[in-house]
Amino acid sequence: MTKKPTKRKEAHRELSELSLLHEISQLLDRSLDMGKVAGPLLDLIARNTGMLHGTLTLLNRQTGEASIQAAHGLSRSQKERGRYRQGEGVVGKVVQTGRPVVVPRVSDEPKFLDRTGARKRQSKKDVSFICVPIKVGKEVVGTLSADRIYADQVSLDEDLRLLTIITSMIAQAVKLRQAVEEERHRLREENERLQDQLRERFRPDNIIGNSKAMRAVYDTVAQVARSDATVLVRGESGTGKELVAHAIHHASRRANKPYVKVNCAALPETILEAELFGYEKGAFTGAIARKKGRFELAQNGTLFLDEVGDFSPATQVKLLRVIQEREYELVGGVETHKANVRIIAATNRDLEELVAGGEFREDLYYRLNVFPVHLPPLRDRKSDILLLADHFVAKYSEANGKNVKRISTPAIDMMMAYHWPGNVRELENCIERAILLTNDSVIHGHHLPPTLQTAEASDTVIRETLSQAVERLEREMIVDALKTTGGNCSRAAEMLGVTERILGLRLTKYDISYKRFRRTGASVAT
Repeated sequence: MTKKPTKRKEAHRELSELSLLHEISQLLDRSLDMGKVAGPLLDLIARNTGMLHGTLTLLNRQTGEASIQAAHGLSRSQKERGRYRQGEGVVGKVVQTGRPVVVPRVSDEPKFLDRTGARKRQSKKDVSFICVPIKVGKEVVGTLSADRIYADQVSLDEDLRLLTIITSMIAQAVKLRQAVEEERHRLREENERLQDQLRERFRPDNIIGNSKAMRAVYDTVAQVARSDATVLVRGESGTGKELVAHAIHHASRRANKPYVKVNCAALPETILEAELFGYEKGAFTGAIARKKGRFELAQNGTLFLDEVGDFSPATQVKLLRVIQEREYELVGGVETHKANVRIIAATNRDLEELVAGGEFREDLYYRLNVFPVHLPPLRDRKSDILLLADHFVAKYSEANGKNVKRISTPAIDMMMAYHWPGNVRELENCIERAILLTNDSVIHGHHLPPTLQTAEASDTVIRETLSQAVERLEREMIVDALKTTGGNCSRAAEMLGVTERILGLRLTKYDISYKRFRRTGASVAT
């Protein structure tokens, strides 16, 4: 018979249980990651109870298999062997039914598999086993199991009750973790949705493109637009730097103020200074009246300096002062004017190389390069080619009074295969040309420029082997050399870098007679 515990022992046991549950509660509060707390939790149970081995399994919903996530008293290899399908063994039965199982003596239970092999050191008749489900609501998410030395006088009901309480606490922690993960997932989705909305909101209306590279440009424009920071737009010729500059101004706090453009490369050095800063009447011959410069015209607004890499050294010095001091003088004037102007510069040149070569002032470079915006070349954003092509088709169809509805598949293939050294500007010119050439509602491959033509589209596929091509070239070079030397084989061999003997063999191979290249009255060495 099982002995009834004394009141003192009962009180001591209850106190020990409360202490254990309190420690478990504190442990579960430390982290929402069950993988981090499961091992210490089992160790804690073992220290406070008679547990020999303990395991915590979690159910994989996709495979339907329960595997050991943490264990006490098991080696790594034993832990890895602990996998159970639903209904398989005692653990699988608990997962399947959702009800706890108590095995007083595992030697009497045929369903006890001992898959981990941890009980081989003990005789099976000496081990009792308890397995309790971990349930979130009505769903089983895992199990908590423990075994101890079998003894007739020890009741397993108290152990079952304690493990049931602990699994309830674990279930609450798992439920909280699931709720946190769901909230994190919801917040991530919400954040992505808001980011997409912001991208659409700050996407410039004058720029076309949905590629990853262009979305990065839109994000950069959105970041800098609301400030007054100097921006340097960089990119190859034809990538749309002026469009980005206009987009930054349009999204800025100066949007309703002047936006003035200066193409620095298009103006001679003698005129550029007067254009930028203006001049007083009589400053030079022909200055019959005071003229406002671009800085004055752009007051309180934005000044766009295109091709800033072409500034002369003298103009660089004057521009540096305006950016640094925010003041300037008109040509021929003495009065200092304040410049409340935001500067956006652009260049397709390598300013770092120009600085290293002494062609561009380093201090001016750092003043302009406060916030760089890099525009990708069209070859790096090929997913935008069709969007841009459709836009230009609509634009030039309307401008030329035509009704072009589509681009043929061969023409699309040609555009996608081309490397576009001229970028968007070159694409626009190609589409405009095709619109002018087409006589129906379709742009065909033959409407595109020769630079875009493929061998298949133009029927120029190479139809000779490499050796045939080499022989053809060799024959042409020999004939040209004989023409140049008037049939003089010695001089022809010297021109070709071969011996006269080698040249003679080649003349025989290609059936070429040097005599037909002789000039009348010339002395020819053979």
